[in-house]
Amino acid sequence: MLVEDIMKTEVTTLPPTASIADALILLQENRLRHLPIVDQENHVIGIVSDRDVRDASPSIFLKDASSSELENEIHTIMSTPVITIHPMDFVEEVAAIFYDKEIACLPVVSSNQLVGIVTEKDMLYTLIQLTGTHVQSSLIEVKVPHRPGILPEVAAIFGKRKTNIVSVLIYPYKNDSNYKILVFRIQTLNPTPVIQDLREAGYQLLWPNNIVEPRR
Repeated sequence: MLVEDIMKTEVTTLPPTASIADALILLQENRLRHLPIVDQENHVIGIVSDRDVRDASPSIFLKDASSSELENEIHTIMSTPVITIHPMDFVEEVAAIFYDKEIACLPVVSSNQLVGIVTEKDMLYTLIQLTGTHVQSSLIEVKVPHRPGILPEVAAIFGKRKTNIVSVLIYPYKNDSNYKILVFRIQTLNPTPVIQDLREAGYQLLWPNNIVEPRR
């Protein structure tokens, strides 16, 4: 999946000469957490978060607080340079940027122009879709040898039952590089027949780990 498939293309922005008060109004009215700051050519030159604006605003607990601070230009508090991504970047790689850089928003830039934005909420929703957890389904975890061809071998067992596979994930098995965990999400509320088939084929199930009586 590509960034262009999940990014929001309607992006609320501000010029660097806008006031902090302008940013505060936009953030509150649109329920936003981030505002890209762009120049006249729509180049991203900075970014401001709702926290940046709150920190720059006068405290309601100070008697002598002055609202004049809100008239300062937004470029005085924006973060720069800005980490950006491209519409053709892979979502999985972008997720690593969110994690490694500990950020909550990434502007999307093409030909040096701002074309969209992706937030951590967008990423979370996308990962929910990729894993199939938004679909009524059952989860099966299978421990398998780490060797070529093992995935289609196991998937063939689901195929014999004409079971629809919603998603497949592959995890390492603890610290043992000789094994992998295949996580199948299948579109059935009664996975018992497939579970029995897997066990009869000699595969070790990590979930469900209850003992199923063999068929007679």
